[in-house]
Amino acid sequence: MLLNINKPRGMTSHDVVDIVRRMTGEKRVGHAGTLDPFATGVLVVAVTREFTKQLEAITKNTEKEYEALVVLGQTSTTGDRDGALTSVVEQKNIDDLDESFVKKILERFVGDIEQTPPAYSAIKVGGIPAYKLARKGKPVVLTARKVRIIDLKLLDFSAPTLRLSVTCSAGTYIRTLAEDIGRKLNTGAYVEELTRTRVGDFRIEDSQTLQQLQQQLSLLR
Repeated sequence: MLLNINKPRGMTSHDVVDIVRRMTGEKRVGHAGTLDPFATGVLVVAVTREFTKQLEAITKNTEKEYEALVVLGQTSTTGDRDGALTSVVEQKNIDDLDESFVKKILERFVGDIEQTPPAYSAIKVGGIPAYKLARKGKPVVLTARKVRIIDLKLLDFSAPTLRLSVTCSAGTYIRTLAEDIGRKLNTGAYVEELTRTRVGDFRIEDSQTLQQLQQQLSLLR
């Protein structure tokens, strides 16, 4: 079966897989599209070999949607709230930003763009996830790749934060997008909150929490 799990904050995608494995008693459990520990939202989980084999085909090249709260004026070593923060500009400089100017900057990112994945990512370098190398202080060099930003909306601008809605291709890193936006605004930026609201046909309004899944499975026993 395929599950649409609403991943909670503070849990890795692999943690979710382990919990589903214990709940169902199935050894063959996998997920598509890693969500960072600080992120929440749609995580597609496949249970049994039949569905784990189909997982990539079902979710590959699918559009994804996110809602992100981006903080201006600081950068993070990881691109998100979990990293060490460094101030870039004073609050006054951010207060001087005009919303129409911010929207014009955002428009530049819509379409096909080159994006370099963050060092703290699950991309493997020599068979080792990049984030493991980065945590050890080892240099991580990742090549830029083309991704597509289908839609990018400014939902709210309350300095120093931007709330964004992003529709994008698979393989897009919202942390990197936020950092690139911060560079264009000359303020720096990192992601404070991130929720994935859609993966293809899997939508957050149709998702279930791990607690709800446990209750559902209990009724079937």
